[in-house]
Amino acid sequence: MYKVLVIASFLVTSCLGAPQLEGRIVGGEDAEIENYPYQLSFETNGRHNCGASIITNNWAVSAAHCVEDREVEDLRFRAGSSIREQGGTLHPAEVVIMHPQYNKFTIDCDIAVIKVSEPFVYGPGVQPITLATVDPAASEVGVVTGWGLTSETGSMSTQLQSVQLPIIDFEECENVYGYFLTKNMICAGIEGGKGICSSDSGGPLVVDGKLVGIVSFSTGCAYAGKPGVYADVPALLDFVKSNTDYQ
Repeated sequence: MYKVLVIASFLVTSCLGAPQLEGRIVGGEDAEIENYPYQLSFETNGRHNCGASIITNNWAVSAAHCVEDREVEDLRFRAGSSIREQGGTLHPAEVVIMHPQYNKFTIDCDIAVIKVSEPFVYGPGVQPITLATVDPAASEVGVVTGWGLTSETGSMSTQLQSVQLPIIDFEECENVYGYFLTKNMICAGIEGGKGICSSDSGGPLVVDGKLVGIVSFSTGCAYAGKPGVYADVPALLDFVKSNTDYQ
């Protein structure tokens, strides 16, 4: 199971003190795919592991740590379903491209694009999302969706979940994560009980209908004063454009 980071007295730690990946939605509410039609379940060997987003009918975007050390033939997306591992349509991965500067120890440039062998067919529950070109201002409200754990000791949600989180000022977030935070990251959520924390990794952070972030890591599970960290889509947009048919 993929995890959104947990650092130090975090739930888990990684080699050399680097963050581990742990991503789940806490404090959310039931959601329907028709309201978030870009949302994908990213399955490995038929089981939900991560989230992802549709960006064209041939390409999806997710976190690099969701595809790291995985065989492409083991990966597929489920589109158009609000229920984990049920319904919708299945789209096997054909090509996986990780950001060339992705660093598994620092979690920098945590983004990957994946081409599917069976194109997404657009409809009420299947639509692409526009990628943001500029970062939202601090305090703007974003929405995160996914099927991850709903509490630190709980289990994955069967029903798609959504939670609204404020964008956090970079300097404020830097005070929490120090040198782990880079300009390729954006932060959201700071109140206790609402946020990300396994299996929502790679999922979307959306502001005003545009994808601004990709679930990457956090300290603990929706701890107060510990924002979730996301790959910053505007900062990494050139990578997406140069490797996909997104315009």
